[in-house]
Amino acid sequence: MHELVWLIPVLPLLGALLNGVVLKGRLGKNAVAWVACGLVGLAALLALLVIGGYLGSPEHAAHQPFERDYYTWMPAGAITTPDGVKDLTVSVGFLVDPLSCVMLFVVTFVGFLIHLYSVGYMAHEDGFQRYFTYLNLFMGAMLLLVLGNNYAVLFVGWEGVGLCSYLLIGFYFKQDFPPYAGRKAFLVNRIGDFAFVVGLFALVSSFGTLKFTELFPRIAANPALVQGSYVLGLSLASFVTLCLFIGATGKSAQIPLFVWLPDAMAGPTPVSALIHAATMVTAGVYMVARSNVLYQLAPEISQLVAVIGAATALFAATIGLAQTDIKKVLAYSTVSQLGYMFLAAGLAAYSAAVFHLMTHAFFKALLFLGSGSVIHAMGGEQDMRKM
Repeated sequence: MHELVWLIPVLPLLGALLNGVVLKGRLGKNAVAWVACGLVGLAALLALLVIGGYLGSPEHAAHQPFERDYYTWMPAGAITTPDGVKDLTVSVGFLVDPLSCVMLFVVTFVGFLIHLYSVGYMAHEDGFQRYFTYLNLFMGAMLLLVLGNNYAVLFVGWEGVGLCSYLLIGFYFKQDFPPYAGRKAFLVNRIGDFAFVVGLFALVSSFGTLKFTELFPRIAANPALVQGSYVLGLSLASFVTLCLFIGATGKSAQIPLFVWLPDAMAGPTPVSALIHAATMVTAGVYMVARSNVLYQLAPEISQLVAVIGAATALFAATIGLAQTDIKKVLAYSTVSQLGYMFLAAGLAAYSAAVFHLMTHAFFKALLFLGSGSVIHAMGGEQDMRKM
């Protein structure tokens, strides 16, 4: 069954294509909801089948991932690296292993519940079809991110969730503040993404591949490949992990690039639940956990990850104590909880970080959806002092 893994990101993307392009303006709200929720529900069901199939497979018994390339994206040709001349080819492929299984379950299951909640919550809003187009696109991008078998596919999903966050945070574009909040999220994330790309270029120039199953075994078998001096007095491992972590601070709202997340509350409440629980902010933690081979060979950067995580956890929780807006309290709570995840990852407790990620996804999604019900019942009031 895990051979059908390619369908999981395709189904939400198909929903976005149908609602946003093919059937735009031709469907009633009920039909829009059926298309959007039905395809995400199918993706969630298929994800459970893929996870079950992998856990019972010979690959899992042998502690090996299931991996398949589906399309050669960029056959770039020969590239000269310190390790010799390599044939650089970037493929679109997916990988199923225990880490991607956890993320797959979280993204599809929590995302499906948020889609269902959105049907009632957004029923009286203009732009109902546009909303579900963006939501499906968001899900598809996040699934590309967690299932990609190389950093290139991961980065496409990474940029996709960044774009969708801009579209969803600025959903109420006729008001003054939401478009500003969307632009702020977009620009802050571009700062982190620039560093992320620099780190990927360093990996390509040194190894001629971005594929996890080629890159990490080579590094683990010969750590000296990444421990020599590279640039700015840093080893290759330290430079790459620092660049990747700067990208993660933008996506997962850590000091100093956390400033966009509280303003992300300008979007509809289900969007806040999706961004803060199942998708965007979990991407940075997932990426650090996925790159654990590199981080273990860069102890000083791992220490930096732990220090930034601990500082963010304390700093954001302190700010959250003084908030009166119910959604702002939850926003700063999210920043703080992500700090704990990075603290665990920086201490090489990757299992603890991913376990916290999973549990946080469920309880934070429930808190946001519960706050949305309260706000609706209070006629749109978000100030807790007036409730």
